Amino acid sequence: MIKYGIIFGGSGYIGTFLKNRLIEEKYFDKIIICDIRDSYLIFGNEFNDNPLVSDKKVDVRNSINLEIENPDIENSWVFNLAAIHREPGHEYNEYFDTNISGAENVNEYLRRSEIKNLFFTSSIAPYGKSLKQSSEKSYLYPETAYGVSKALAERIHREWLHEDSSRRLIIVRPSVIFGPKDPGNVFRMIKSLRKGSFILPNGGNIIKGYGYIFGLIDSIIFTMNRKDPLIVYNYAENPLVSLKEMVEIVKDELSIKKPTLKLPVWFLSILAGFISNGYKIVGKKTDLHPVRVRKAGFPTNIKPQFLIDNGFEFKFEFRAALRHWKKVCPEDFN
Repeated sequence: MIKYGIIFGGSGYIGTFLKNRLIEEKYFDKIIICDIRDSYLIFGNEFNDNPLVSDKKVDVRNSINLEIENPDIENSWVFNLAAIHREPGHEYNEYFDTNISGAENVNEYLRRSEIKNLFFTSSIAPYGKSLKQSSEKSYLYPETAYGVSKALAERIHREWLHEDSSRRLIIVRPSVIFGPKDPGNVFRMIKSLRKGSFILPNGGNIIKGYGYIFGLIDSIIFTMNRKDPLIVYNYAENPLVSLKEMVEIVKDELSIKKPTLKLPVWFLSILAGFISNGYKIVGKKTDLHPVRVRKAGFPTNIKPQFLIDNGFEFKFEFRAALRHWKKVCPEDFN
């Protein structure tokens, strides 16, 4: 019997780091990356050319026709990482077409293959906007198409779990994930600080939930190695620091001396609107958008209570994460 790791959406950022870790630990006999995109190259090709790994073109919006031979259904895992997530960046319906249809089609594949274990990457977006700290026991108040679609996808996967008491489901709600080769919010902040163009919204006295990619992968392995039939957990570093403190740490670690401006969110939102419209007029694109500016100024204070309660070791508070990042991928900071 063959112990499979089947990763839908496995060519993305989280999927690539997860694949690398599973190879290192020899967790599965075979790993199948199922995606509509080519694999995300991070540290060269040492993991991408591994004989344990095969790539299949799979679109989770459609019925999944993936044949596997002699699976160890008790110990194989399916990972549903496939998602439309960038906000803004997609039409309203696209979030549902991928995230809802994807969950339903993954469920159908699990039923046909009879694999007992599912790991699903959700999001903190279902919590919605809240000035209070959110733990796994907090109510969900999704406000965006992405947040609503992820909350519904969680429910769809729970339906699969409840059909058979021998099944396992793990749902992680990650905060903003950052790390080597990721062009996301944290790296954009670092680049802006080096240029002297970063502006702290409302002075930066807010908590923005963040998680280092290596810590997230640690948490995935940690929860998989448990026996709970259902785990729903947040992933954010513990403790978190405010956006203002994050900026100070980056400037200290990278010896950045340029000043950082502080402006109110309402002003930044108007400014972003003028700039993004200007780019549209000349036919160019920019990451600056009023929606992103407003999101940057709103707290996302996420507490990983399940991991805290169950003895997970948090290795990557922000300064430690930044130092690890510089060590494993120094070219990001050249």
